[in-house]
Amino acid sequence: MQIIPMRDLKNTVEIERRCAEANEPIFVTKNGYGRLVVMDIEYYERTMRKIEEANLLKKGLSDYENGKVSEGKKALKKLREKNGI
Repeated sequence: MQIIPMRDLKNTVEIERRCAEANEPIFVTKNGYGRLVVMDIEYYERTMRKIEEANLLKKGLSDYENGKVSEGKKALKKLREKNGI
């Protein structure tokens, strides 16, 4: 984990390099307290994908637990009939 003081944000080229090399966020402090997080766009997108996947899995498990599921063959048959396939 990398932590830098707010004043170091002036050197944007160095911050960008550190984000890309470390492949993790950099925490920025002000007066010793956490204020910001800076991260490479690839790290951000990867993290957001993981969150979305976790939410979809959570929803799927909830549907399963609440009986909101269909047997695969019956569901396919219903879709084929509906769409004339």
